[in-house]
Amino acid sequence: MVGPPPLKGLKVLEFAGLAPGPFAGLLLADAGANVLRIDRAVPGKTHTAGAEAPPTGDLLTRHKSSIAVDLKSPSSVAFIRELAKASDIIIDPFRPGVLEKLGLGPEVLCTINPRLVYSRMAGFRRDGKYAAMAGHDINYLAVSGVLSMLGRREEKPHPPWNILADFAGGGATLFQGILLAIISREKTGRGQVVEANMVDGASYLATFPRQALKTPMVSEPRGGNMLDGGCPYYDTYETKDGKYVAVGALEPQFFAVLVRRLGLSDDLNRTRADRDTWPEMTRRFEAVFKSKTRAEWEKVFDGTDACVTPVLEYPELETDPAREGDQRPSVTLRDTPLLAAHQKTTDPIRQGQGDGWPGNGYENQPLLPGQGGEEALRSWFGLGKETDYGVQKGGLVLKPKSKL
Repeated sequence: MVGPPPLKGLKVLEFAGLAPGPFAGLLLADAGANVLRIDRAVPGKTHTAGAEAPPTGDLLTRHKSSIAVDLKSPSSVAFIRELAKASDIIIDPFRPGVLEKLGLGPEVLCTINPRLVYSRMAGFRRDGKYAAMAGHDINYLAVSGVLSMLGRREEKPHPPWNILADFAGGGATLFQGILLAIISREKTGRGQVVEANMVDGASYLATFPRQALKTPMVSEPRGGNMLDGGCPYYDTYETKDGKYVAVGALEPQFFAVLVRRLGLSDDLNRTRADRDTWPEMTRRFEAVFKSKTRAEWEKVFDGTDACVTPVLEYPELETDPAREGDQRPSVTLRDTPLLAAHQKTTDPIRQGQGDGWPGNGYENQPLLPGQGGEEALRSWFGLGKETDYGVQKGGLVLKPKSKL
């Protein structure tokens, strides 16, 4: 029998920030945690009857609620401090010291709530030479060494969107740390501070290529090796219609199928490991792949072990139900599945449970500052607007006689 999602009942306070922090909050929310986003108050707009603040602009707000506060107001800060007493997790996305200056750092909140898991996300190492500097994904990849390995031969290093540092090395790594702290809390009864930064996160993800630099696998500069674009049978190729296929025929038995399906000479099987032959092999592959459309090559390679697949684009994934374009939780828990990222959830074991989410993973419904927050305060914390908190300049503040 399918039960509730695994993190149901956990209360999370997520301070609004850029991509990595909200992504950690999204992962928690999709796993069933109650995530309350803390947004900036807009006087006369947030928590004001008949008014509506503009959307936050954050695309990672699925399954979340929001309250708006003025962190420059001592009353609003006091309200957050009281909420932390009854919370399980804090997500701090700010540069080091910001929340500490407001009296909302771990020294304060973990003292008033010893079970609190206080997680904080930094870009650079907190004890490194760049700690006080601003940065983005490309900067964290740069100083970690990872960026130096990304890009084609004799071309400049190039980052893969902001996936590697912001999301994989940042938000997903912070999520992992939070889960570890929750597991530890089950044993000790105490929470702890979870530190994550995108430099170390990205570097850890690059453990294999980093160590491969000391092996024959990476004997050439960037773009000239087996897995970075130098190898003709681990690359992408343009087809007749301007689309692309991906080739990953690394093992000899897979390479043999590739060569046979391309209609090329079996002699290539004997020279596949000779790097001196790679430039000519690449040219031959380029010419052959351009002789057919991507759809025609799909008919040639589908169902084979040649390790050739189409390079699919999101617009076609979104509109072609035969493709694997519906977004599902990243893992399947058979007994306690995560909440659905896709609106159609006919199979709870595979896609999650509940009503799903509009947009099918391609669109998010904008979250307004303050949206759903007052209901969350009532249902999650048992707080009422008339008895426990009020509104000042669009931000929630604690009433003196609150039951918190």
